[in-house]
Amino acid sequence: IPLELRPLLGNRIYGCDDCQLVCPWNRFGQISQDEGFLPRHQLDATTLLSLWSWTESEFLKRLEGSPIRRIGYTRWKRNLAVALGNSDGKIETLDALQAQLGQHGDQVDRHVLWAISQLENGNQPKEKAINRRQQKTIRTSGKIISWLALDSRLD
Repeated sequence: IPLELRPLLGNRIYGCDDCQLVCPWNRFGQISQDEGFLPRHQLDATTLLSLWSWTESEFLKRLEGSPIRRIGYTRWKRNLAVALGNSDGKIETLDALQAQLGQHGDQVDRHVLWAISQLENGNQPKEKAINRRQQKTIRTSGKIISWLALDSRLD
């Protein structure tokens, strides 16, 4: 996901709801109580951190029969990383993101590093965030990535 678009995604992880909201034909629609149209898999009552913690087997099982499954687990994790980067910045969010670095491939790692950077820069002056980065290293994909090199990994 291009850097300039990431903040614009907010907390969205899949776009179908947005399409439903703006579709001109839906202004004629009625709310249905048909079971096939009701929220499934408790996705309407969960948190981003809860979704972030799903394993690939949980993703496949919980989203069986859902169009969300089409994006695959890696894109699901990428999208969640962006949504978490646009979230509240609680320490639990940072810890959860850091805990999964190196587990889902370079594409997800780049988005996780962006999210961590967003959360850290949103919660403290930029100078302090940079100093904090200089003190840390993260093991990912078998390599050590310096926090100082974070920005160069995000393009």
